[in-house]
Amino acid sequence: MGDLLVSVPALRGLRRAFPRARLTLAAPAGLRPLAALTGAVDDVLPTTGLGDLRWPGPPPEVAVNLHGSGPQSIDDLLATRPARLLTHAHPVHPTLAGPAWRRDVHEVQRWCELLGYHGIRADRYDLAIAKSDVVSPAPGAVVVHPGAAYGSRRWPADRFAAVARALAAEGRQVVVTGSAGEAELARAVATGAGLGEEAVLAGRTSVPEFAALVAGASLVICGDTGAGHLATAYGTPSVLLFGPVTPAQWGPPPGTGDRHAVLWRGSFADPFADEPDPGLLRITPADVLAACPDRTVSARRPRAAAASAS
Repeated sequence: MGDLLVSVPALRGLRRAFPRARLTLAAPAGLRPLAALTGAVDDVLPTTGLGDLRWPGPPPEVAVNLHGSGPQSIDDLLATRPARLLTHAHPVHPTLAGPAWRRDVHEVQRWCELLGYHGIRADRYDLAIAKSDVVSPAPGAVVVHPGAAYGSRRWPADRFAAVARALAAEGRQVVVTGSAGEAELARAVATGAGLGEEAVLAGRTSVPEFAALVAGASLVICGDTGAGHLATAYGTPSVLLFGPVTPAQWGPPPGTGDRHAVLWRGSFADPFADEPDPGLLRITPADVLAACPDRTVSARRPRAAAASAS
């Protein structure tokens, strides 16, 4: 999800550059609903990973590598026999022109610069996506999303629970989200926060429902994961906890406003490790609560008072 959302400005640039072409995105099938919300993609070709791209039609007019720095993605696209290939340069493919891969650039800017090198303009601020046409399962709720793709990016469940407990005590509705595989983690957070089973939405929302949930949320609290990129795309206030990967590369891009509070303690550990990053562990629940917007207003409306007033 995050990889798709940081490529939205580039996809829109391609859409403007080739207005009559059919733009197909090779990506996991589950991203199809989200790709449709970009307004730039006509179709998704289900592709689970490197080596799995199976192009079914005649050679494409243009192939674009929005995947990564390695030669495997270039190989996959060359196998489609495109008339033109837009990619970063790589020594394994010395005949292909492209910009050098940089490690010190934000991912949104990376793909915009790639297209710019090849003569296609893309606006790095063009990040917003359309809202889903389904109803949010919890309008106005605080969304706590404790999961992440790798253990190094997962803040401990008991700390998420402490934050959720404090916000719920202030009268806010709090829901805990995640994939079906993260349902146990979500329940642990909800239980630690004193929330009921109805607060656990992990594994119970489709991609369109999750998009609607984030778009209509009052706040999103999560690590370096797709939920944070979705909050950026919708302008939903967020508190984002970064570990081994710097937010200068994967956080809300500069110029996206002050709705997003980013917490990072400057660690550059292994991003694919199983254990939480040491820098991530230096972030406390108090740090997260201090970064949450509008807490002074909510603190004046504790749950008991709100219930009696109703």
